[in-house]
Amino acid sequence: MITFEGLDENFKFLVLEVDNQARATQRFMETPSRKGFTKITSRDDYIDNLKTIIENKCFSRIHSDKNLDKNQLNKIRAVQVICVNLEKIADYFVNIVKQMRYLDDQSFIARYSFEEIFEITFESLAAIRPAFHEEDMSKALNICKAEPELDAIYKTNFDRILNEMGMGRDAQSLITVLFIFRYFERVGDALLNIGEAIIFSLLGERIKIEQFDALQQTLSKSGFSDSFADIDFRAIWGTRSGCRIGKVEQRDGSPSPRPQGSIYKEGNLEKIRKERASINRWKSLFPGLVADVYGFHEESDKGSMLVEFLNGCTLDEVVLSGDDEFLRNALFIFESTVLDTWTTTLENLPVKTNYIWQIQSRLESVLQMHPEFWRMPKSLGSSEVRSTEELLSHCADIEDELEAPFSVFIHGDFNINNVVYNHEAQQVHYIDLYRSRDFDYVQDASVFLISNFRMPVFEDNHRARINSVIRQFYTFTKGFADQHGDTTFEARMAFALARSFYTSTRFELNFKFAKEMYNRAMFLLEKIYHYRDGKWENFSLPTDILYY
Repeated sequence: MITFEGLDENFKFLVLEVDNQARATQRFMETPSRKGFTKITSRDDYIDNLKTIIENKCFSRIHSDKNLDKNQLNKIRAVQVICVNLEKIADYFVNIVKQMRYLDDQSFIARYSFEEIFEITFESLAAIRPAFHEEDMSKALNICKAEPELDAIYKTNFDRILNEMGMGRDAQSLITVLFIFRYFERVGDALLNIGEAIIFSLLGERIKIEQFDALQQTLSKSGFSDSFADIDFRAIWGTRSGCRIGKVEQRDGSPSPRPQGSIYKEGNLEKIRKERASINRWKSLFPGLVADVYGFHEESDKGSMLVEFLNGCTLDEVVLSGDDEFLRNALFIFESTVLDTWTTTLENLPVKTNYIWQIQSRLESVLQMHPEFWRMPKSLGSSEVRSTEELLSHCADIEDELEAPFSVFIHGDFNINNVVYNHEAQQVHYIDLYRSRDFDYVQDASVFLISNFRMPVFEDNHRARINSVIRQFYTFTKGFADQHGDTTFEARMAFALARSFYTSTRFELNFKFAKEMYNRAMFLLEKIYHYRDGKWENFSLPTDILYY
């Protein structure tokens, strides 16, 4: 219960006033009258004022009370969202009665049944305060479900009205009725927002109803059979691929078969399917390297997974905050694991690379962030500077001459923060695996190297550690190339580094640092462009480019 400064009383009055508006609108549609019209429209200002009062109290409390815990803060935020959407619902009812003026004959509206719409609305409005104050998840979900029910009613009547308009009669009245049903459909949208706000107040995280349903389905398929009230869901991050990721744990005091919790991931169906397939393949090859999949669910174009939460810290945390011995040990375990995965999955069949294509496919995102990173042709006397377009096109032709002498099963997105190190178990784990495939190991190596480089840390001691990690891993990768007779390693690494430098700029808001990466990419592309030896085995990579 939120009681500060009479907020709960204001909240109660607002819900009741909106309910009164709904009932008055129903009566008006059944029996239109000037008195009914005036009553509905005049109450609109009172509802607006109530909404403003509640908003002001919410914002004032948030900014003035530094002792609010997270649960109290979430409830206040939820109240603010609920009151905004209640005021919208009241506005929609005012708009509905105003639309009635445009009917040629106000009895025309009686051809259409609104009884079910009002029943759904009244039931949802009545559930708001109990759902919020009693922290009743089932009531919150029922409020959310009003939206698809009102959508279905709108669609049925939309089709009917279109059919009747085709008969060529009552066009103005039919259009007016269509607008009225459209406002009812928007009432459903506002009720959905209210239900999701109540769910937010319970979970402490914003989650859409379809994501919530997917989470419930995924948990159910993982074997979870307890009440959802026993679950604590906490969003962790949204990946750059557009997936939503959160940690799912049992609440304190609830028995849990998985005390470490689980990771819930929801997003594009194709990506989730690919990640599950990759996890299964990694697991079959290297048990313990990746997380177990506890549950999988797909619906329409969305997929979701519940996977094991892997204890430990990401490798970038080790680099930035671990002591020297801890870091040395982590890198030893990491490189041993990489060597094992590359050696075990190595296939002695040449594979074509596509590093320039990867740049070209991401150019739109790069230029959206940094439009300056598209160079036009320039000349000074006899000297010419080629355009980005020409440089990429020519380098793509050159890359067609190259191929990796063998393939390995690569991670596919081998950023330093996609490796988890567990010091107690002396083990590393791979995460975020939907891009895994059989390809050139140089891709993973270049991505790992540049993910170190692009860490926005510029203090001398930390930068020296980052450079040390880059130097060690490059030496390790070069050793692997020499051991397996990979004579074009340095040439392909130049392509791959150019790709990683260039495409990484789309994630960097610091223009100076982004420009640094862009310039290094252009330098490598120019070096490839002007290489005239013809024998890529003799190409020498300028390794200084790896260090900042």
